[in-house]
Amino acid sequence: MRPLRVSDDIVPVSDFKAQASEWLRRIGESGQPLVITQNGKPAGVLLSPQSFDSLMERARFVAAVEEGLEDAESGRVHSHEAVVAEMKQRYRKSEPR
Repeated sequence: MRPLRVSDDIVPVSDFKAQASEWLRRIGESGQPLVITQNGKPAGVLLSPQSFDSLMERARFVAAVEEGLEDAESGRVHSHEAVVAEMKQRYRKSEPR
């Protein structure tokens, strides 16, 4: 995603409403977010579905990494050897003879 360009990527809500289908087309083609202003201040950001999905995937990834780090810091971890031993024990029980 390229950096935000004030001249291209910020639009007053009145202009957005007047040309909504054109703005949606541009966002879909470029993948760039659009900042919509109201009374000269940012009021919202419009994203393409692909950009939204990408943003949500990143957020879930970051949350999972943070959760893992918290587990490690709290001692909620198992050694590699313990996990391997557990897996060997589980799969020995389920092997047909």
